[in-house]
Amino acid sequence: MSKDIFPTELPDFDTLANALIEEGILTLSPSELHGVIAGHVAAGARFDPDTLLRMLADLTDVSAFKQEASKLGLLSVYQATLVQLQSDSLAVELLLPDDDQALGDRVDALGSWCSGFLAGFGMQVATKHLSEQVNEAIQDLAQIAQIEADSEEEPGDEANFMEVAEYVRMALVLVFLEYNQPDVDDSSDKPAVLH
Repeated sequence: MSKDIFPTELPDFDTLANALIEEGILTLSPSELHGVIAGHVAAGARFDPDTLLRMLADLTDVSAFKQEASKLGLLSVYQATLVQLQSDSLAVELLLPDDDQALGDRVDALGSWCSGFLAGFGMQVATKHLSEQVNEAIQDLAQIAQIEADSEEEPGDEANFMEVAEYVRMALVLVFLEYNQPDVDDSSDKPAVLH
């Protein structure tokens, strides 16, 4: 999959949600699906388009994606996630509802994202091999996955949400960096032999 074919930004939450509804997918949100994809990618998995769509179809209990909009949306989620995580800028996004949506909806979506991430990551990595930092991040994400919005917003709730979302974003980067170390070329470390 070429970087030129798919965008490097995540698709619009509502647009992807509507495409998934058209496919009959009502149980998983765009946030949870992004979490699943991010979990796989953070653990080092890479997919060709057909394999990715088959894996997501199995996960969502559809025989195959029929709508071009949902296929392109899911492939762009994968591509954007991979490109963002591989960039040096650390400009990684979470696929959550827009800031103009109710805080409760965004809180629920963040919890769903974390649940999806844990599922995707867990499909790739055995927990007994986690470093202390990654283990702590995974435990934190498991707690955040249980997050629930209060029925009434309090002053500071928006700031608290932004702080937790930023922590989740940085936990994603931490896990990705741990499991996606570039291969070290041993030949560059060897001194040149003079004859």
